[in-house]
Amino acid sequence: MWARNLLFIGVAVLGLSVLSANLLSSSRIVEPPSAAAIIESDHFQQTVAAVDQEFREHLRVLETESAPPADYATIARRLSLALTGTIPSFEELRALKEMPEQQRTQWWVSRLLNDRRSADYLAERFARSYVGTQNGPFIVYRRRRFVTWLGNQLQENRRYDELVRELISDTGLWTDSPAVNFLTVTLDENGDGRPDPIRLAARTSRAFLGMRIDCLQCHDDKLGNVWLGDEDAQRDGEQADFHRLAAFYSEAQSSLLGLKDDDSDYKYQYLNAEEEEVVPPQVPFNGGLLETLPLDEETATRRELLARWVTHPNNKPFARATVNRVWALMFGRPLVEPVDDIPLHGDYPPGLETLADAFVKADYDLKWLIRVIAS
Repeated sequence: MWARNLLFIGVAVLGLSVLSANLLSSSRIVEPPSAAAIIESDHFQQTVAAVDQEFREHLRVLETESAPPADYATIARRLSLALTGTIPSFEELRALKEMPEQQRTQWWVSRLLNDRRSADYLAERFARSYVGTQNGPFIVYRRRRFVTWLGNQLQENRRYDELVRELISDTGLWTDSPAVNFLTVTLDENGDGRPDPIRLAARTSRAFLGMRIDCLQCHDDKLGNVWLGDEDAQRDGEQADFHRLAAFYSEAQSSLLGLKDDDSDYKYQYLNAEEEEVVPPQVPFNGGLLETLPLDEETATRRELLARWVTHPNNKPFARATVNRVWALMFGRPLVEPVDDIPLHGDYPPGLETLADAFVKADYDLKWLIRVIAS
């Protein structure tokens, strides 16, 4: 009997020791890769300082004082919810507390960005703007496959401009080439085997350019809500602007072998027109950028041309839209509301233009952008 009691006491002591070690030690916390080179770079420091100064000046003009800084645990919780959709564990908070105060935020951001949960969570959030939340057409649309692929791209920190170009211009099967699900989710139900150019034009303008020009689908802008054209030649949006953008998707066709491009034209009957007409592809602003693309317009598909134009370094709306969407993910509200209705011309809130320019200079690095905003 005494031997059994002694064994029980020994096992209990061992169990308590293990439990105490797990609760009181942060040794199981895996150190994230160092981001010192990124954080200490001139570009990073100058961007953070410039954005901070813009907000300080904005508050000064409004004669408003900023709120006092939040404590490290509150910051950690907010960042965790923004980047993973969950709150920090007790163990993580203990490890964070042991860090030097000036290193806590960036150490925590590094840990979150290195966590696969962050890539998966952000992939789902981005996917909602790319393909929506519905299941879509049977067989030819695989949302789960699409989101998993998107998570892989974010985990690898692929350049965002490259990712978007693949979404717009990729070909192949929806299983082997998951990016094509961006198009196949819009496949018409009329049996012509073609993604819907109208829905794709609307999603392209909202998700990638941060602009709501889809209200031009049915008629010209009569209320002054959509301003297009170049900076020195601003004008009201016209119905033709939207459908010329949609025409870039007219060549996309789905078959048993996957998505490919042919030479089909885009046809549409405008309001008050007697019959439909062939609509040529044309962008609604910054048209001169098409002439500078490193592509042969004779051999490139329309979607390839559109993809290059959307992500062109001088096509500012693309960078603005990305910054505004990432800001919304991290703070719960965008710099410009609604998140997909940024004016093409006009005044912008503090931080937006500076972050957009810096994002392009940082080679469209989403993790870099997240670090800057978190700083």
